[in-house]
Amino acid sequence: MLLSVLLQAAAAGMGVSKLGAAIGAGLAVVGAGVGIGKIGGSAMEAIARQPEASGDIRMNMIIAAALIEGVALLAVVVCLLVFFL
Repeated sequence: MLLSVLLQAAAAGMGVSKLGAAIGAGLAVVGAGVGIGKIGGSAMEAIARQPEASGDIRMNMIIAAALIEGVALLAVVVCLLVFFL
């Protein structure tokens, strides 16, 4: 299925690199969403087990989510640069 989409894009004059950049941007966003979701779920489980450590767990969760979001944003920017340049 993916091969047919790639062949149609190449036949239409759209570069395969642009299609790859679009797929890469989508994968970066989906990966970041899954990662942040897992961090949030794990943090809620940890807070449920140890309510007295909720402040430290929340702080570490926010830092990790911010780092993941930063990497995802960088990946999207790189993919958009490939797409438009």
